[in-house]
Amino acid sequence: MAKVSDQLLHLKKDKALKKVIERVGVIKPKKDLDLYLSLMRSIVGQQLSIKAAATIWGRFLDLFKDGYPDPKILLKMKDDKLRSVGLSYQKAGYLKNIARFSTEKTLDYKLLRSKTDEELIDYLVEIKGVGRWTVEMLLMFSLNRFDILPLDDLGIQNGIKNLYKLEPENKKDLFRQMEAVSQNWRPYRTLACMYIWRHKDTK
Repeated sequence: MAKVSDQLLHLKKDKALKKVIERVGVIKPKKDLDLYLSLMRSIVGQQLSIKAAATIWGRFLDLFKDGYPDPKILLKMKDDKLRSVGLSYQKAGYLKNIARFSTEKTLDYKLLRSKTDEELIDYLVEIKGVGRWTVEMLLMFSLNRFDILPLDDLGIQNGIKNLYKLEPENKKDLFRQMEAVSQNWRPYRTLACMYIWRHKDTK
């Protein structure tokens, strides 16, 4: 497993990214291999501010005796009870979809770790309410998969466009240019994207 220092040495070969890295400083990716919980947290946090997401997430966990959303208990829970902690009916349904998937198939990462990035994406988007972007964020921020490029992420799109002075004619052209730029970052595109995000936030 490549250390962050080794990844940075590689990424700094890209002159534009090198300036970003020197400006932002060291980013240390974290790891959380609880796929089930990470997926649920992602769903709860969608389209909410960090503060609102944390509040609702805390209230959701408080619905369970040990603070962990046991799938069997969650599946029996009435939607109105989930609504009472600030979840929409749609999100309540998505959380139950995750719980159902975990019982009928598996979300145990020990059993899934041999899957490639694309195989994991294909597997997890079977869950209604879980899209490709959500899984890509999971791969990057929870599973610490090294080489993810979330093409659909607006922050990454704008960050790469601005940093590399891209002028794409359309979305397809933008994706092609993003892929081309990111070839220099392989196999550490995840960390590169973290710097693109952080650079955008600190400007």
